[in-house]
Amino acid sequence: MPVSAARSAREILVNLHDVMAARSNAQAKLNSVVEIIGEALDSEVCSIYLLREGVLELFATRGLSPEAVHVTKLALGEGLVGTIAANNEVLNLDEATSHPDFAYKPETGEDRYHSFAGVPIIRRERAVGVLAVQHADPRRYEDVEIEALQTVAMVLSELIANAGLIDQGSPRDRPQSTGSTRIAGQKLVDGMAVGCAVFHQPRVHIEHTVAEDTEAERHRVYAAFDKMREQIDRIAREAEFGVGDEHQEVIATYKMFAYDEGWARRINEAIDSGLTAEAAIERVQQRTRQRMRQIDDPLLADRMHDLEDLSNRLLRIVSGQMGTAAQLGLRQDTILIARNLGPAELLEYDRRRLKGVVLEEGSLTAHVTIVARAMGVPVLGRVRDVRTLIGEGDLLLLDVTEGTVAVRPTSAMEEAFDSKLAARQKRKAAYAALRDVAPETRDGHRVTVMVNAGLRDDVAALDVTGADGIGLFRTEFQFLVSATLPQRERQQRLYREVLDAAGARPVIFRTVDIGGDKALPYLVHAEDEENPAMGWRALRLALERDGLMKAQARALLEAAAGRTLYVMFPMVSEAWEFDEARALFEKQRDFLHGRGKRLPLEVRYGAMLEVPALAFQLDLLLPNVDFLSIGTNDLTQFLFAADRANPKLAERYDWLSPSILRFLRRVAVPAAQAGVPISVCGEMGGRPLEAMALIGIGIDRLSITPAAVGPVKAMIRSLDLAAITAFMTTLLANPPRDMRGALAGWAAAQGVELA
Repeated sequence: MPVSAARSAREILVNLHDVMAARSNAQAKLNSVVEIIGEALDSEVCSIYLLREGVLELFATRGLSPEAVHVTKLALGEGLVGTIAANNEVLNLDEATSHPDFAYKPETGEDRYHSFAGVPIIRRERAVGVLAVQHADPRRYEDVEIEALQTVAMVLSELIANAGLIDQGSPRDRPQSTGSTRIAGQKLVDGMAVGCAVFHQPRVHIEHTVAEDTEAERHRVYAAFDKMREQIDRIAREAEFGVGDEHQEVIATYKMFAYDEGWARRINEAIDSGLTAEAAIERVQQRTRQRMRQIDDPLLADRMHDLEDLSNRLLRIVSGQMGTAAQLGLRQDTILIARNLGPAELLEYDRRRLKGVVLEEGSLTAHVTIVARAMGVPVLGRVRDVRTLIGEGDLLLLDVTEGTVAVRPTSAMEEAFDSKLAARQKRKAAYAALRDVAPETRDGHRVTVMVNAGLRDDVAALDVTGADGIGLFRTEFQFLVSATLPQRERQQRLYREVLDAAGARPVIFRTVDIGGDKALPYLVHAEDEENPAMGWRALRLALERDGLMKAQARALLEAAAGRTLYVMFPMVSEAWEFDEARALFEKQRDFLHGRGKRLPLEVRYGAMLEVPALAFQLDLLLPNVDFLSIGTNDLTQFLFAADRANPKLAERYDWLSPSILRFLRRVAVPAAQAGVPISVCGEMGGRPLEAMALIGIGIDRLSITPAAVGPVKAMIRSLDLAAITAFMTTLLANPPRDMRGALAGWAAAQGVELA
């Protein structure tokens, strides 16, 4: 925008502010806006197109035929205007007809104009219209003119939204698409749910864009920068010990951007143009997004993402809109939307309101999935473009069984969903009727079916399902939800309450399995780790930090006074690790006995077999353990060298692979010969078809999610042990290419219930 030929962006905004404050109707305001902008940019044409009912409608123009207003309409992606809106991009052309998407609309009389520039009018991260200028002479508009157009477009978004001129939909947010749609994803936790979409990190919505006092806005930004830099400095200090080089690089980059004076200067320049602090940050952020779309170098694109993340942080600080949806509180039945979640973040939500979760990422064996399964919350993962397809407040029908979520469903979709949900609930009622029925095969073999737990409230599942006990109590959940290391007294109180609630039924406590993807912010790592899943975690961490394990040992021993205590050590790699952990517990037992403390009547010690190496030391291990439990989640990732947290590998390796089944049988046979009970406590045992295969190779103790008890019981009661044992022997001797299909076919022929 040449200074001698046009007003500054600030002057345009001042005039627009007067227009917005006037009492005239919306159409009159838009008519004034195009005159102001056209005159300021010395442009012969200025036009505003707004998105109405899914199409872009010419709402106001200076220079085009007045008869075209409210007549000319373009679909998203149609013509130059439709392309700008569909792609959220800027076009600046010295010859409009040269663009491949050019579409001539004869009623506009635009054939005499050559140059064209257009910018999207963006409202809550989507295009709701287009602001375009045209000129008879072929010329490209100056960068400063495009900049002025984009700044004005931001202010226009407020004007037209407040006037109700654009498709509003949800009061909080709208996706690019506004019709009913069905989105596919990966099945993580089975179930069906109805609820309104709530984003884990709600967007900051900018309601006021034009500044009343420029200096006041500048001071707000300065204060926000100071606070943001303090936060980044604190993150950097806390991460100085024990994070890997890659993490250090990320933090260093964050710090570099946080102190980047160029970024701060660009925000100040946007404030100078007349924008509020929030609008100025968002304006600069829009430029960043446009640059990101033009970057092919993935490393450079990552750096731009870093800047966007910092912009979001700065925007939250300056607006005072901090926190997650959990901290703000759920007000209705909710389907939570997030890129990804940690287990502690999920546990912050009100379980009465949280009905389901939709993740952009996520994997089948990630711990957030396990926590959600324990909570009975269905989860659909790997759902792409959720921000584009789902709006805050949209009604969602989540059907993880089908691997889909219906967004803004039609009445027919709701009816079909309700019918399916009713049928599902009928099946659940049938499973509930099995609560007091023993899981016994048709030929009289009793299978032990226990549940996995990690929260105090989970113990109620014993009475609801009729399970035989708790085969895996994950003690680390208490550590994950605590801001500081839980004191021994707090641990002891939890363990005693769990044992009291379980009554005579056994509870197997797994000692803390932290590290890897369950890092604790208050527990500083001592070494860099490139692969935490195979690093300093679980028993390895506990043996090195023996103070942590001693405190837990005393808490468990005192909580189980007068009862039998079952203790299980996670991620045992070699027999001597189990021996050392058991010796530590026994030493604490002696210590408490010497001080006259009441102790358990008996302590039974077990090991988790998750590391394949332990299978080759069974001759050393089995004489010393009271029971053995196989954790199939970690075992699978180690056997296949497939990171359980990598979404691309989440479903690549099947639990019914001959490799896994043969491995498990190699463990089950010597355990049975030694008289050591062996169970599976991973997710594998909670699926009826997989559980059938496990029983067929000699594993008849399962610890599974409470929701799986009914279906697994039904399968067991329809199964003949001798028949499945013989079939599995034949199958593993000469495995078919499709092991899953072969097992499903056999089950159908034998009348085994797998629904």
